[in-house]
Amino acid sequence: MRQAYWVAAIALALAAVLGATTAGAASDPFIDALPVGGAGVGYLLRFERSTYRGSEGAAEQLPLYLYEGQHAYLHGTRLGLKASAGDWRFDTFIAYRFEGFTQDKVPSVAAGLPAREPGYDAGFSVRRRTSWGTPYVEFLHDVSRSSNGTELRAGYWANEWRRGGLTLKPQLVLAWRDSSLNNHYYGTPDYQAGAGLDAQAAVYASYALTESWNLLAWLSAARRSHEITASPLARAGLQSEAFVGFLYDFSPKQNRWAPESRPTIVKVLYGNSSDCDMLQVVRLSCTTRHTVDNTDVAAVHVGRKLIERAGGWPIDLAGFVGVQRHFEKSYQDDFWSVMAFFKVYWYGFGWERWGLHTRLGMGSGLSYAEQIPEMELHDQGRRGRGNWKLLNYLDPSFDVRVARDTYVGVGVSHRSGAFGKSQFFGNVNGGSNYIYFSVESSF
Repeated sequence: MRQAYWVAAIALALAAVLGATTAGAASDPFIDALPVGGAGVGYLLRFERSTYRGSEGAAEQLPLYLYEGQHAYLHGTRLGLKASAGDWRFDTFIAYRFEGFTQDKVPSVAAGLPAREPGYDAGFSVRRRTSWGTPYVEFLHDVSRSSNGTELRAGYWANEWRRGGLTLKPQLVLAWRDSSLNNHYYGTPDYQAGAGLDAQAAVYASYALTESWNLLAWLSAARRSHEITASPLARAGLQSEAFVGFLYDFSPKQNRWAPESRPTIVKVLYGNSSDCDMLQVVRLSCTTRHTVDNTDVAAVHVGRKLIERAGGWPIDLAGFVGVQRHFEKSYQDDFWSVMAFFKVYWYGFGWERWGLHTRLGMGSGLSYAEQIPEMELHDQGRRGRGNWKLLNYLDPSFDVRVARDTYVGVGVSHRSGAFGKSQFFGNVNGGSNYIYFSVESSF
């Protein structure tokens, strides 16, 4: 614990230099980061001294999406429901587990062994705010059929320390991991990892550059149990992890769009597969369809406007969830995908004075597919790389208003990894594009 304390002290010093916030490996650091109805987007670089011997040390790229509802939230890699009673807070959630490796990023020590892919945990937590900090307990269990393991955490968040735009918040965690979890990630044919107790010290911070822009960072150090460090896959010493990035918060001092009844936005679209890059389609330098395969998609997006005329500019922000049907023709069975994303609209064109109302849109979020689309199987297969069901989702579009609150438009339904630099997206370097036509209206 002396080493953990020493690393935590360094973490505080570094965070004071960098500023910080993140989707931490322990309890959720974004609780209370935004007011109810608030939304934010950002970008993180994740660095790790992995427990695995011979693992790469390159920075990992992570998009950051935050939304805080009355009873639901999205905090980076955690999606949950919440309830409060006085100083008590209760959460149930699904969270991504930053552990293991994909088939495209196998540590040298694990060569020849099956990939130990990251998974998704379902969990619940109970926390209580006190005058001396916030203790909490969390229960997590793998629901992605990756490890089928269970983890129980007991942690403590110290009270925030503020000076100017800087906020620091240290954390201590004890985590009991069962044998299924440890053995999945660190077992070998000759070594069976049992249950064990890990200890972690971390610091979370944020530095407000303006009312909307924040620098982000996180630094943690974990001491693994003997059951893990005794594995031939693991290296000795502390496992360390850091995030550095930024967040743009749409909510500060921005009056949210709050009419007497907030209309629901419904958009339907139909798209054809295209081997053009998304940016080529946006620039209209490539718009060919069905050149590699003849697959199609049909989707429904449902959402609400969150902010109107942000900062006095002709810019609106909306939030959407969607369901998409993939028509794979003769390649494989048809299947579903779902997505959740924010979308920014800009409508500041000069010709609106003559009654022609148009807008540009850019959506960004996450997409989860029931199966891997044929486009992605082909795109990754020609590179000899693996695939991933959860990818980044982008939705650039151009719309023309044809009636009050009704638009017709064109766009691209795009799924991709982060150029092979994100474990969160399976280290995928590639994706799929569907050029679509759409109709959207508000009710």
